[in-house]
Amino acid sequence: MYTLVEETHADGVKRLEKPVRKAAAAAVFKNPFADKYVEDLSLLFDWSAELGEILTKKAVTALGIKAEEVQSYGKAAIVGERGELEHCAAILHPKLGKPLRDNVGGGKAIIPSAKKLGFPGAAIDVPLHFKNAAFVRTHFDAMEVRFPDAPRADELVLIVAITDSGRPLARIGGLTISEVKGEDGLR
Repeated sequence: MYTLVEETHADGVKRLEKPVRKAAAAAVFKNPFADKYVEDLSLLFDWSAELGEILTKKAVTALGIKAEEVQSYGKAAIVGERGELEHCAAILHPKLGKPLRDNVGGGKAIIPSAKKLGFPGAAIDVPLHFKNAAFVRTHFDAMEVRFPDAPRADELVLIVAITDSGRPLARIGGLTISEVKGEDGLR
């Protein structure tokens, strides 16, 4: 497992009053379906439910904040060359959302995701947005994550990322956090 914290103290020529902090937690594991095609990928669904809780708690702990203080979230997966992109989808989508939301104080918005085929050292940009309303532009962001030794050809990497704030110096307008109704996950 890996945990990564990124702090931004300045953007361009302007220093921030408070750093923007992001954390990612990741698990690297053997892909049980490497080198074979199977219809039933439910084993990966079940693993993602367990890993979703573990990784989210690790990310929150890494930022040193309460779960309710998490503002943005996102998830990603990388599959090694002997696996399929669908293995990433299986580990990301059916069961990861509930444990992630349960451990960040809720979340109405869809959890943005990315998936790709990769090799050791491959980078992925984990998309991020505000957890209660997808249209809050100040939180449209990403966190680049890479691991020097993963994924190997028969491995999968699952990543959960969170933030304690939006982008540094955000000023493109749109829906603000104070305007969020939090009813439909969009506004």
